[in-house]
Amino acid sequence: MPHTQRALIIFPTYNERENIEKIVHAVLPLDPRIHVLIVDDNSPDGTGQIADKLAQHEPKVNVLHREKKEGLGQAYIAGFRWAMERKFDYIFEMDADFSHGPEHIRDFLEEIQHYDLVIGSRYIKGVNVINWPMSRLLLSYFANVYTRWVTGIPLRDATGGFKCFRRYVLEAIDLDAVKSTGYSFQIEMSMRAWKKGFKIKEIPIIFVDRSAGESKMSKKIVREAIWMVWWLRLKSIFGKLG
Repeated sequence: MPHTQRALIIFPTYNERENIEKIVHAVLPLDPRIHVLIVDDNSPDGTGQIADKLAQHEPKVNVLHREKKEGLGQAYIAGFRWAMERKFDYIFEMDADFSHGPEHIRDFLEEIQHYDLVIGSRYIKGVNVINWPMSRLLLSYFANVYTRWVTGIPLRDATGGFKCFRRYVLEAIDLDAVKSTGYSFQIEMSMRAWKKGFKIKEIPIIFVDRSAGESKMSKKIVREAIWMVWWLRLKSIFGKLG
């Protein structure tokens, strides 16, 4: 990656005070071109204030405060717009709770030289998930089988949230048209990129369930994903997914 180019890691946060400082200090030393954007949804536990203190002392850390919790999708879209306005070349989605290992970031930066979207996959080489209960693992695995069956998208881990986009991929997608708010946002963004003909690469990662803080998974998020894949398929059939 040429030294003139910059990569932005977006961390959407809601009640991540136990993790945010540690994850920022873990990713910044990995490459001199990495910057961080923390998108905080007015966390009641003070995550936003911790983020502001980090930004005061580290010029590569930026904070975007949102008034309320509106879902993962809207947090990322706000981050994408911020990144595009500032012309970052590579834009990451990454969880702040260490379930996405910082050690994989160099692999993403290497592969994004040859592809338009790189996705960290938990299922491309067996099942690489640590510390999940069997019920959660089965839900995730079969959600991906279901997604491939309904939409035809050729990904082993369409629901994965560890990604790196080239900026022009996000510029080509109509972010105003993105409907998902929960974890189906990951499916929708990959689907839109795939339908536009961008080159997608899955690389193996090891996903480790969070050790601090609480999971954001809910029944509402699962229900949204179930019907969203059918909406995406219909939009795709009629050529309106872009």
